[in-house]
Amino acid sequence: MKRILVAPLNWGLGHVSRCIPLIQELEHLGVEVLLASDGVALHLLRAEFPHLRSFELPSYRIRYQSANMVWNIGRQLPRILWAVRQEHLETSRLVEQEEIRGILSDNRYGCYSSTANSVMLSHQLHLRMPGQWLAWPANRALSIALSRFDTLWVPDVDQEPGLAGALSHGAPVHPDTRYIGILTRMEHYEREIEYDVAVVLSGPEPQRSILEQRLLDQAITMPHKFIFVQGQTQTKKHYYVADDVEVVSYLTSRDLNDVLMASKVVVCRSGYSSVMDLAGLNKKAVLIPTPGQTEQEYLAKMLAEQALFVTQHQNALDLDAGIRQLTHTTGLREGAFSVDAFRPHLREWVAGL
Repeated sequence: MKRILVAPLNWGLGHVSRCIPLIQELEHLGVEVLLASDGVALHLLRAEFPHLRSFELPSYRIRYQSANMVWNIGRQLPRILWAVRQEHLETSRLVEQEEIRGILSDNRYGCYSSTANSVMLSHQLHLRMPGQWLAWPANRALSIALSRFDTLWVPDVDQEPGLAGALSHGAPVHPDTRYIGILTRMEHYEREIEYDVAVVLSGPEPQRSILEQRLLDQAITMPHKFIFVQGQTQTKKHYYVADDVEVVSYLTSRDLNDVLMASKVVVCRSGYSSVMDLAGLNKKAVLIPTPGQTEQEYLAKMLAEQALFVTQHQNALDLDAGIRQLTHTTGLREGAFSVDAFRPHLREWVAGL
């Protein structure tokens, strides 16, 4: 039986959530799947796939202390580079020990091997930087890091602008780049409405907690029924902060899908995985980019300019106004992007291992 390692980055829950349909399809294809990550991402993988073997990788431990992305990443860069080096050593050990034939890495740049076919999954072909003087060296470093992988899979359509716009289109950065369509664990179906607003939280600390508190402060004053999904997978919690404000620490994919279909609107970060989930749900949403995360700021602005979603800044939140403004948006309509286009790409890759 072919053995494949799937290793998503632990940066919120977006990277691991978009790997879930890939893991499910790999199991359907009859291969043995091994899982590897760290932190909340590894907790979610183990909750979703308790029957699969999993391994812990070194943590990048990224935090967003300020809205200055250069400062945030620059001060943590030595630790990140050390973690990439350590995860490469651990990946090499696993490949040899477990006789792994293929690696599917979601933005973990150390998870590659010269003896196992290595695929990088990423929508960031071109990094958004706050100045041209930073853009060239950052994207040059990205190109070098991607070159260590056999293939680059982009979770978007190849026709511009696709869903990720300039992030995933433009000049090629890898000789074998394949657009595999969007990846989402969510699906649209009819469900009786139970909540007015579902708030889905994720992303690096302390910004995740800051956003949660600001949204809770406003939610308890509003005449709407809320559910908050904290995105904290370490422990299972379920409580109420007010009669109409329910809080759960996390939900597995099936339960989260059900809660979102039972909600009129969604409030979430503007991370690309969240946007792909919204494409599967056919829901209207208020998008709040993580301060200093230029990719999320770009996506939120681009989608708001198309009148698809409403976007607000974390430091100037007006949740009531945002929800009212949703009447002027369309959301991503069901069927606008295929959610099954990745399957033939995955089958072809597995057959060639």
